Amino acid sequence: MSKRLTLQLIAACALAAAAAAPAHAQTKLKWAHVYETSEPYHKWSVWAGEEFKKRTNGKYEIQVFPASSLGKESEINQGLQLGTVDIILTGASFAATSFPRLAVSYYPFTFRDADHVIKYSKSDVFRELTEGYKKATGNTVTALTYYGARHATSNKLFTTCEQMKGLKMRVPDAPAYTALPRACGANPTPIAFAEVYLALQNGTVDAQENPLPTIEAKKFFEVQKNIILTGHIADSLLTVVSPTTLGKLTPAEQKILAEVTQEAAERATNDIRKREGELVDEFKKKGINVVTVDRNAFQQHVLKNITFESMKLDKKDWDRIVNIK
Repeated sequence: MSKRLTLQLIAACALAAAAAAPAHAQTKLKWAHVYETSEPYHKWSVWAGEEFKKRTNGKYEIQVFPASSLGKESEINQGLQLGTVDIILTGASFAATSFPRLAVSYYPFTFRDADHVIKYSKSDVFRELTEGYKKATGNTVTALTYYGARHATSNKLFTTCEQMKGLKMRVPDAPAYTALPRACGANPTPIAFAEVYLALQNGTVDAQENPLPTIEAKKFFEVQKNIILTGHIADSLLTVVSPTTLGKLTPAEQKILAEVTQEAAERATNDIRKREGELVDEFKKKGINVVTVDRNAFQQHVLKNITFESMKLDKKDWDRIVNIK
């Protein structure tokens, strides 16, 4: 009887342990981006993954895949629909492939500064545009991160729009980035982000454009003589979650994911803004020729030569963004 009782107690304990175990095994989620591990976007994506795991009591583990390891930017956007990725960091210009109006913020010289970008991220027009994108794709934008003001680098010095004529400039493979070079008679040349350094080094292209922290992280300054402070686009990244992934989460878990991605975006934004303020002097100390330009003159060329309709944008959206105070 004693042996039988012992076996019954063991069985009861096993049943109790099974009942107390989590209802779901740990679920792994893939978060992809094209940025280096040294950049704030990666650092705070990893932080967000750890926080989400912690706040869901270990139910979810987010694995972050940096530096185009799961594909180029266009490919990770497609991956949201294909189910190969769960969460991505991407420029709105790439997300706008499915909803062109979302790329309105990439029309050159839309934003005054970083503060303007942040106010836009909290505005009605941003909510409307991301809701339109969600209706078109099913994907949900949970956060916006400031990426920095985009400036040009070039081995051929230019300080006016006219001097860009014939310049072969690398741009991301999205229509929104072609406006400035097209307006100035340059040749916009789409090249994947991971391939830009080599393209500059071997002369496939003469120039490229990116924010100063990216120019530093990707070491473009090693193969370019001049940094031209055009500041033509105040860029940002969207944190986007696939509908399949979001559908797996409870409403409470969806709220937690939104909160941690927004916190990560704010922290990365602060890091980028701080670094932007330091880099002009640091590049000059490295012997790079850093020059300023008449941004208004560049803007007038864009407004004259690049219509909103040609970029599939709605000027009413642009006007609303410009007028955000």
